[in-house]
Amino acid sequence: MNKYRLVRDIDIDTTYDLVIAGGGPGGTMAAIAAGRLGAKVLLIEGTGCLGGMGTSGLVTAFDPMANGEEMLVGGIMREAVYRLYEQGELGPGQCPERFAKRYMRWTPFRVEGYKRVLDEMVIEAGVEVRFFTRMIDVDADTSAKRVNGVVVHNIEGYRYVPAHAFIDATGDAILSDLAGAECREAGRDTPHIMPATMASLLAGVDWTRYNREQCHAMYQEALDRGEFEQYDRHLVGLSPVGDDVSYLNGGHLFNLNALRCRDLTEGAMLGRRLAKEMVGFYRRNVPGCEKMEHVTTASLLGIRESRRIVGAYELKEDDYFARRHFPDQIGLFNKFIDIHPYDTSDQEWDRFQQEHHNPKLRLGEGESFGIPYGVLVPQGWKNLWVAGRCASADVRVHGVIRVQPAAAMMGQAAGTAAVQSIRSGQPAEDIDTEKLIQTLREHGANLPQSDLSSTMTRDLVRS
Repeated sequence: MNKYRLVRDIDIDTTYDLVIAGGGPGGTMAAIAAGRLGAKVLLIEGTGCLGGMGTSGLVTAFDPMANGEEMLVGGIMREAVYRLYEQGELGPGQCPERFAKRYMRWTPFRVEGYKRVLDEMVIEAGVEVRFFTRMIDVDADTSAKRVNGVVVHNIEGYRYVPAHAFIDATGDAILSDLAGAECREAGRDTPHIMPATMASLLAGVDWTRYNREQCHAMYQEALDRGEFEQYDRHLVGLSPVGDDVSYLNGGHLFNLNALRCRDLTEGAMLGRRLAKEMVGFYRRNVPGCEKMEHVTTASLLGIRESRRIVGAYELKEDDYFARRHFPDQIGLFNKFIDIHPYDTSDQEWDRFQQEHHNPKLRLGEGESFGIPYGVLVPQGWKNLWVAGRCASADVRVHGVIRVQPAAAMMGQAAGTAAVQSIRSGQPAEDIDTEKLIQTLREHGANLPQSDLSSTMTRDLVRS
């Protein structure tokens, strides 16, 4: 490709303590955590709201936050869920007995309510938010492994924003990759890419007449009749998120590389076609859905995997099945390994069915595993952290922690660690993790480990 050299002078912005790229659950909770600790924080978000996949992506249900005995997810995420509950913004029938205790229960919520709750929380924490703003470049000293600033763009033009610390909550590790941190890419460093999905909101479903098992049987029959553009047997399905609103997670976008603009563009168009097919299927075949109305598709694709950092620690499948806990763990979780079919073949469908229904491939009631601090730190980098889908994990465990509650816990930890690093002068890998855990506990995190350590757990294979 021919090159065009772009040279221009741009305004230098105010220096911040912490700049966070991405306003999904990871970035938002990082910003709130740092703001509450008194840091001067700038949160950059490309859309017009916070929440990421929970709002712009219309994934309007939080993955399981409890293990049948207790609510594993604590801290700012727990606070946000309780605010939604108190404001009447959770789905029908939701109460603390369900989301704070029951095993393998999803928690639906109303999108607009979630947007407002997050607005309230960042304002209260004193965070500066810039919507409709994208980070487009990074100024980094790769030899020193330190980020100096980022270039952002919005309606006012370009700005160079310097800061003492940075958090990459883009989901795609965009900041980390531009800085020169080592990353793994799905499809490049792995043989497959997990498919994306375009979610939808719908109205007009009579839930008193809907039968999930009957629906899935009808869906298979419709597939066999050739009613769909692709033979995708995995119907994630339909669920209520309000008295009159439902959420549809249906139609996989196979072989979509989220790091390629053409794939994203074609995927969005295909997602809208598949959504139309799905709505037609429900109307024609499923009792209770005859008057279903398709309100909208999401403005963000539901990307399940793209790029992940190589962190100071890589959380692996062995850690998960050992129910391993860490002295420096910054969160507890329980969700099953969730690897969707990679394609429409019989082989992939059989693999998915065997894994999805195998109790040996999920943690039981009362169990949990820990998420260590090191998954948030790009290996060797001094003032850079990540939170959310781009954290350091193998493919299998990534399928567990890529979801909203886990991302939120990682975000709170990253924001807290960044402030601690700024004030102590210790780089990301060398901060006192005992102090970090104590601070997180003071701010509501559920971190019951009795053995603490002043140093982080490292991946000894690579160290």
